[in-house]
Amino acid sequence: MRMSDIIEDFIKDLLKDEDEFIEIQRNELAEHFNCVPSQINYVIQTRFKPSQGYYVESKRGGGGHIRIKKINITKSNYLMHIITSMDETITAGEVDIYLSNFLSYGIINETEAKLIKVATSDNVLNISTSIRDKLRANIFKNMLLNLVED
Repeated sequence: MRMSDIIEDFIKDLLKDEDEFIEIQRNELAEHFNCVPSQINYVIQTRFKPSQGYYVESKRGGGGHIRIKKINITKSNYLMHIITSMDETITAGEVDIYLSNFLSYGIINETEAKLIKVATSDNVLNISTSIRDKLRANIFKNMLLNLVED
């Protein structure tokens, strides 16, 4: 496992043990993992985003206090949040990232992920690059809309 994965798992384990939120000190965590504080920042910025179901509050000074809260939202609310926050264009790589997150949070199953991946792939969207990412975004959003439960 990479150091980033280990730090992410550690923080997620801490969150499982707490009802509301956790507070960590950036420097203490860096010392615990024998890494630089910027490694902790990287993990928090890339693995604990609102789109992944987390609220992060960071304060500078005194070792860098960080408060992380897991947001409990429904599948439908989560999908609608993603749909409304997406840009008008999306790359195949960005779709893969979304699908990976959806799978890890149990938002979609493997079959749904495979179908969405195929429908939004460059192989299927074999058209001019100037409109491909816009069409991909429209297809992706519409597929997600159909997963939203009333």
